[in-house]
Amino acid sequence: MKFSKRRLARAMSVWITALLLCPGIAAYAQAWKPTKTVEFIVPAGPGGALDQVGRLMKQGFDETKLLGQSFIVVDKPGGNGKIAFSTLQQREGDPHTLSINTHGYLSNYIGGNLDVLPHRDFTPICVLMDETIVVAVRPDSPYKTIQELVAQFKKKPESLSIAVAASVGNHIHVAIAKPLKAAGVDITKLTVVAFRSSGESLTALIGGNVDVVAATTPNVINLLQAGRIKLLAVSSGERLGGTLANVPTWKEAGIDSVFQSSLGVVGPKGMTAAQIAFWENAYKQISNTEDWKRQLEHNQSKPHFLGHAEAQKFYEEEYVQMRTLLQEMGLAKR
Repeated sequence: MKFSKRRLARAMSVWITALLLCPGIAAYAQAWKPTKTVEFIVPAGPGGALDQVGRLMKQGFDETKLLGQSFIVVDKPGGNGKIAFSTLQQREGDPHTLSINTHGYLSNYIGGNLDVLPHRDFTPICVLMDETIVVAVRPDSPYKTIQELVAQFKKKPESLSIAVAASVGNHIHVAIAKPLKAAGVDITKLTVVAFRSSGESLTALIGGNVDVVAATTPNVINLLQAGRIKLLAVSSGERLGGTLANVPTWKEAGIDSVFQSSLGVVGPKGMTAAQIAFWENAYKQISNTEDWKRQLEHNQSKPHFLGHAEAQKFYEEEYVQMRTLLQEMGLAKR
């Protein structure tokens, strides 16, 4: 059977259209990959949990070669996250700049310490994990249990200094203030000192410069194993495992309080659907690697992957709950 040129051209057009409508082909046609070095901006100093997460990401991307480009971690502490997030504001539409989102930035915004709300003002990529917060003292501290520590705070709230990172009013602060308030402590009189990272706050604790530290679990594992700190309580609803298996929860101490912080990734405003899809898939892949899972287990962090759309919804729901919590604690300004 012979085809006229017109009929052949029409048939070819239909065939090409059908191919482009195929999901796999369409995705390929719209694919995007980094074309230059990727900068991951950490809103805290070196050595802390956020910096550790950035280094773990770098290791994952370097080993899997998913990016085809270099992935570097840049620490920009200070300003309750303002310094780091200003970089994202300056690079609108640039998918080669990423940063971290946590409950800390929800509380910083609600408390009036931050002008941006990452899941609204930037592009949520994903949620990666949940972290819990512990209360640490020196091994020679006179307070051997969380009940003894709470009793001192109830007696004289300002008598002991509490170190947090990286800002007063953030999720680390909330994680210790919430149970103390539930226990009857006047949290408005607490002496809270902010450090650039939990690494620095724990160094201050060991050096005798502060009395108590609240920090996420990744920061304390090695120091606990070395016998340089003692943990009195963990903010999770149930006891954790591994090195922290013997650390009681606040609820076990008779104080009805549970708190956790979810950590995720954001990019600048103005990213395209293809760019978001690339990063969402890339993070999903490295979060499934054995090294990633092993590190989370070591740190007693819990896997919690949510893609772009789910992450945006999740953080909005958490924002509402955090705002209610901070209002109840008298820390909300928005």
